[in-house]
Amino acid sequence: MPHRQKLIHVQLDEKTMVRRAAEVEHERAVAIYDLLEENYFALHGDFVGPYALHIRLEDNRLIFDIRSQDGQPITEVPLPLRTFQSVVKDYFLICESYYSAIKKSSPAQIEAIDMGRRGLHNEGSELLRERLEGKIDVDFDTARRLFTLICVLHIRG
Repeated sequence: MPHRQKLIHVQLDEKTMVRRAAEVEHERAVAIYDLLEENYFALHGDFVGPYALHIRLEDNRLIFDIRSQDGQPITEVPLPLRTFQSVVKDYFLICESYYSAIKKSSPAQIEAIDMGRRGLHNEGSELLRERLEGKIDVDFDTARRLFTLICVLHIRG
C-alpha cells in the first residue's frame, strides 16, 4: 500500500536548533511542508506506516528516529555525519556565494551559481539515498527535502 509508505510528521531535534537567519528558517519550513505534502518513505522490515520522523544529531551521527503515527518508537537509523560533512560544507559555501550574488551580480552569474547549488544539493540527496539503502527507501524528491533538513541541523549558532 503505497499511501502508507509515507511521513506524516517531521521534527528536527530542538536541542540542536538555534536561532537561524530568516532565509534558513524559510528553507526549513518549506522543506518540511513540501515533505509532508508529498513523500515516499518505506521502512524495510515488517513495519507499517505512515510514520513520524524525528531527526537529530548525536555523537557524530545523524539519527533518523522513526515512530508510528501515534508517536510510539519503531526504530532508529543512525548514519555517520562524516559521510555528509564535505558535501554540506561545499553546499553552504555555494549558498553563501548565491546569496551574495543576488545582491550584486548579473542574472547570468546568479544562474550559474544557482546551477552549482542545485547540483550539490542533488549530490547530497543521492548520497543520502545511498546511505539509507537497505534500511529506508525514499524517492529523489523526498531525499532532497531530507537533505535540506540535514543541512539545517548542521548550522551552528
